Amino acid sequence: MMMQGIRKAGQGFLGKLVIAVMFGFLIISFAIWGVGDIFRGYGRNEVAKVGKVEIGVEQMRSAYQNDLQNLIRQQRRQISPEMARALGLDRQVLSRLVSEATLDQTAQGMGLAVSDETIRNLIFDDPVFRDASGQFSAARFNELLRSNGYSEQSYVALQRATILRQQVAELISGGFTVPVALQEIGNRLRNEKRAVTFARMPASAAGKIAAPTQEQLKSFYDDRKVAFRAPEYRTAAILAITADAVADPAKVTEDEAKARYEALKAQRFTTQETRTVEQIPFPTAEEAQAAKTKIDGGETFDEIATERNIAFKDLTLGTFTRDQIFDPAVREAAFALEQGGVSAPVTSAFGVVLLRVTKVDPAHVRPYDEVAEEVKKEIATGRAASLISELHDKIEDERASAKPLAEIAKQFNLTLRSAGPMSQGMTRPDGAQEEPLPGGDATLRAIFASDIGVDNEAIRLPQNAGYVWFDISKIDPSRDRGFDEVKAEVEAQWRADETATRLAAKARELVQALDKGEAFATVAASAGLTAETAIGIGRQEQRPELPGNVVTQIFGTAAGKAGSAAGAEGSRILFKVDSATVPPYVRTTQEADNFVRLLSTNLSEGLLLQYVAERQAKLGVRINEAAFRSATGGAQN
Repeated sequence: MMMQGIRKAGQGFLGKLVIAVMFGFLIISFAIWGVGDIFRGYGRNEVAKVGKVEIGVEQMRSAYQNDLQNLIRQQRRQISPEMARALGLDRQVLSRLVSEATLDQTAQGMGLAVSDETIRNLIFDDPVFRDASGQFSAARFNELLRSNGYSEQSYVALQRATILRQQVAELISGGFTVPVALQEIGNRLRNEKRAVTFARMPASAAGKIAAPTQEQLKSFYDDRKVAFRAPEYRTAAILAITADAVADPAKVTEDEAKARYEALKAQRFTTQETRTVEQIPFPTAEEAQAAKTKIDGGETFDEIATERNIAFKDLTLGTFTRDQIFDPAVREAAFALEQGGVSAPVTSAFGVVLLRVTKVDPAHVRPYDEVAEEVKKEIATGRAASLISELHDKIEDERASAKPLAEIAKQFNLTLRSAGPMSQGMTRPDGAQEEPLPGGDATLRAIFASDIGVDNEAIRLPQNAGYVWFDISKIDPSRDRGFDEVKAEVEAQWRADETATRLAAKARELVQALDKGEAFATVAASAGLTAETAIGIGRQEQRPELPGNVVTQIFGTAAGKAGSAAGAEGSRILFKVDSATVPPYVRTTQEADNFVRLLSTNLSEGLLLQYVAERQAKLGVRINEAAFRSATGGAQN
């Protein structure tokens, strides 16, 4: 059964340490934030309560830090707390803990249990805990537990809880099979192809649109006043210190730069020699030598390949540096040849071969003068890291004395940027786009979450790249704009809507003619349109001439019928579905097997999702937001 596979995957030591990932899909669907009210009447040390089980601050903090470190290892880069919260990691961890608490209480209520003998056998059978002789090693067991922060008791408790959760999951969704009818529907959704005849209806096909009257525009404006409302705009002073801003390449001496260049020359500034190598394999060394003799006598390498029925496309091994050829004999022979030369017989790991080098690209070293500025900037940027930390502390000291950012920037000879007025969409009142902010979306969100006069915390840039400070200097609230202020926009939108309405009406007439049996070419010609065809269209496909919304409409129209959909730049696409073909569903193929396995997993997870959500509703879930923010380092309100 499916869940038995999950159980097997979780029996290894490392699998057990991360088995909570098995329930990771639950975080996507569990809307735990509206299940219950915020804590009232509980201690401040509880982040959440699920039924009778409390999730403590330390439990939440430990789980969050573990997941954060795992994420950093996966991404191979530093992830700031702000970035982790933006990714929703804190909420995901809490959701998982809530889900685990739900399953734990469910298992307890069902009277499920795991014997000590079962746990003992699992540990003794785990190959991770075995020594070189293949026997269970108590020393290795204890060492691994200590290095991962577990005692024997806590590890056993974790495995017991994990197995019980798996048992509950298997009871709910284990052994689920996908009906054949559903498999066939899936085959249609994935593999159906359609062919259409279509024509583009440009905006000009709507005909000439007379200028609207003042009354028409005012009525249009009154009906859509919210659409013309001015968004909230904010203006902020921004001070950023980054490696690029702090680094000063001019302070790097020539001697320092040349020393760095020499240290990096081999790996950074040298392009290794590459050779394009071809080979002809032979069953014996004697046959290879006979062929080499023929080549020495005037026969070509290509002629030998033809005699041995080897296609030219199969001759080439590839283009390699010396280190990329793993076979020592082939490597030495290939790099000893001149361009165009043919080797003597070579005994490779896969048999006897003749080699030919068809192209040699020699090694190239970029000279110092060519890369001097790059090297100096790199040295200066590297030094800037310590300068950034030092400068950050000095700026924070000045901020603590309530000194304005403008004065701080002047004091440290830094550039102060005035950003805005700008909306949350980074547009200015005149429609122009605001230049990107240092810190990107994190800075923008912080600006719109703050207020005038607030002493804002510095935003730490990813990978310790620097810091951003900001002060809100002005807030222009969202407001209704008067008709006279937006008259030009109103008229432009009125014309766009009028054009779309007329095109849709004209398209309906053409669709009716097509559905009555008139030829597409005739109908298109009558409207001054050019007929085109497209075949082999997939359900998820997009083409320049057929955007995604048009393809969706095509697949929503029966074969032999016509339809239309909005196109790009105010146009409309008229189409007729010429054919809809679905390949036969062969259940014995690898593709079908993969699909059934995937669909089974998704449906099983869906059943488990519904069950756990129902259990949470019955048990009751309460979240203490203040304790949650304290455990994850979030801002306090």
